[in-house]
Amino acid sequence: MESHYELAEARWFMSKIQDYFRGGKISAGITHKLLEKLDFPCHFAHVKRIFKENDRHNQGRITTEDFRTIYRCIVHREEIVEIFNTYTENRKILPEDSLIEFLTQEQYEMEMDESSSVEIIQKYEPIAEVKNERQMSIEGFARYMFSSECLLFKETCNTVYQDMNKPLNDYYISSSHNTYLISDQILGPSDIWGYISALVKGCRCLEIDCWDGAQNEPIVYHGYTLTSKLLFKTVIQAINKYAFVTSDYPVVLSLENHCSPGQQEVMTDILQSTFGDFLLSDILDEFPDSLPSPEALKFKILVKNKKVGTLSETRERLGTDKRGIALDLEEEIYENEDEDSGKEPETWDDFLSRVKEEQEADPSTLSGIADAKKKIRKLRVALALSDLVIYTKAEKFRNFQYSRVYQQFNETTSMGESRARKLSKLRAHEFIFHTAAFITRVYPKFTRADSSNFNPQEFWNVGCQMVALNFQTPGLPMDLQNGKFLDNGGSGYVLKPDFLRDTTLGFNPNEPEGDGHPVTLTIRLISGIQLPVNVPSNTSDIIVIIEVYGVPNDHMKQQSRAVKNNAFSPRWNETFTFLIQVPELALIRFVVETQGFLSGNELLGQYTLPVLCMNKGYRRVPLFSKSGANLEPSSLFIYVWYYRE
Repeated sequence: MESHYELAEARWFMSKIQDYFRGGKISAGITHKLLEKLDFPCHFAHVKRIFKENDRHNQGRITTEDFRTIYRCIVHREEIVEIFNTYTENRKILPEDSLIEFLTQEQYEMEMDESSSVEIIQKYEPIAEVKNERQMSIEGFARYMFSSECLLFKETCNTVYQDMNKPLNDYYISSSHNTYLISDQILGPSDIWGYISALVKGCRCLEIDCWDGAQNEPIVYHGYTLTSKLLFKTVIQAINKYAFVTSDYPVVLSLENHCSPGQQEVMTDILQSTFGDFLLSDILDEFPDSLPSPEALKFKILVKNKKVGTLSETRERLGTDKRGIALDLEEEIYENEDEDSGKEPETWDDFLSRVKEEQEADPSTLSGIADAKKKIRKLRVALALSDLVIYTKAEKFRNFQYSRVYQQFNETTSMGESRARKLSKLRAHEFIFHTAAFITRVYPKFTRADSSNFNPQEFWNVGCQMVALNFQTPGLPMDLQNGKFLDNGGSGYVLKPDFLRDTTLGFNPNEPEGDGHPVTLTIRLISGIQLPVNVPSNTSDIIVIIEVYGVPNDHMKQQSRAVKNNAFSPRWNETFTFLIQVPELALIRFVVETQGFLSGNELLGQYTLPVLCMNKGYRRVPLFSKSGANLEPSSLFIYVWYYRE
């Protein structure tokens, strides 16, 4: 049997490579292409290094035997061969029943049967003689282990599997801040790409700052700054093109509206003519007094803006001419000392209005402004635009007590990160009671002029639906954002855990009770696979950090030892254990860094995902660059095991 297999393997291998060697020896470039043809893409930097080690005569060209050595170095990785040999008797062939045993015992594929194993053999075994005997060689086994079927992320979570028929406020909604900016908040460019890239990433709430422009054309930019300007109609056209490319579920346009009533009417015309029937402009008959579900709002665009009057009045005006009608709206701004000091303006608009007030006020009134607990800001809203606001009426957050008494089901409140942080620490129960009933948006404080981000986890922990981040700024907060919304098929809507929807459960993230279902998680970090090479010498020390983010008690990190001078196939074989009290809110982040004692550590790649979206068994962890680029085939090879109490 062994000689039969070896002959079959040799024939298969030569049939794949012989055309490339008809002219004799091959170069490093051809070697790289040939490996891709054999279904093993490689980073050219690694191929070059291994090629050089096997180019015995330093001619820049290698023989078929040299290529076979390189191929085995890349494909027949030691750790994969060790697993393969454990389940084979002769260390050559994996019979079908042994494959089923491996898949059930190691990969926890409990529903695996004969037809499933045959499907895997048919898909991944490249040697015809072996495939026909319903067996698997190391060639097929390696291809299976490096396939998408062995990735860490559960395939189930890659689809829309959650109940999408609950009201909008029951979901986390992927949200961006000042979406039009692609750099800083003061001098940087505004660009349509901000909207396109956010939508492609699954973002479902976009922010649009609208101002009067020349020739009656509303513009989008960060007011009173040197950021460049976009036409409102160009922004809306781009959103129309990309709104439902990644997700079928509703998109909310959060308008920061500074336009005159006349240009608000122009905005209304643009929204209606561009989106047509996709624009929600009336209540759904089944939801007259409650928020609809994402399912009920599929392929709909919702406008979030100030609104005058009730939804029933809006319905009565359907089809009437509203041109030239503008209404005054008085916005009360509260400074409740019990909940918030109110000292620091949190948005750019608050800052500008405060400066304006102080400029206009005489000295005798300044003290009155400072002492007041309530201020009035007057706004003029075009009726036509107001009537496009249905289930997402924008309201300034006042305090929890006011919301309990007066807030309507279709009103969405916003608050800055500083106030939200304070309330999440001091009034977590009330915060959760609030977010269980109403959509709440949290945005970065205006002093983040560099477009930096806060950690969104602390606001997800109290059920905030729209945690708005600067999508253009890479780093930990956006890694957490991207990891969170990998779940539920990347649809931009993730169902909140039941304890953040049912207030009778009395959940407090700062003091999680012991009656939950904690997870004991064990991760064996086995090896790295073709890690990115940032320096040609490949001499850096490489470490892996595994971090957990969730409720404060679950936040922890563990670090591997450093592996020297080996980015191609570093081996760790280290085991890490985590006890996670509230796994429903937990994200896990794998970080690969090079250690620099003088220059500091440098990120090679990272991957973040929800803890409960992890597969068990031998799994590959894909890596992404700081900017979010997929670094395939760079990955970590790990073994995962966990159980819930």
